[in-house]
Amino acid sequence: QVRLVESGGGLVQAGGSLRLSCAASRRTFSSYAMGWFRQAPGKEREFVAAFGWYGSSTYYAGSVKGRFTISRDNAGNTLYLQMNSLKPEDTAVYYCAARSPGGSATNTRSYNYWGQGTQVTVSS
Repeated sequence: QVRLVESGGGLVQAGGSLRLSCAASRRTFSSYAMGWFRQAPGKEREFVAAFGWYGSSTYYAGSVKGRFTISRDNAGNTLYLQMNSLKPEDTAVYYCAARSPGGSATNTRSYNYWGQGTQVTVSS
């Protein structure tokens, strides 16, 4: 069973930075590809960033490209999302997720396991 636990959310002013972490159960990274999604109030969950299946490539939503960076620590079984130059429109609950081989990295339906989410609020 895959367990994902996010942390690192909080309240930050526009222009500030936050780093989100996602602690994964052992061997998750060797069996699944990882991604980050977010959901703002009244909106659908949307793709933020993800690794390709073998971890050699990364994908970003256009709205965060150049500001957010996805990374991971394989030894520590931890996924990260470094968020810089934050904007009020980045306010959302952020989720990490794991997907099995195949499927689109950017589609929520490709992902089999989800964390509980961590709230990020950016004030103007």
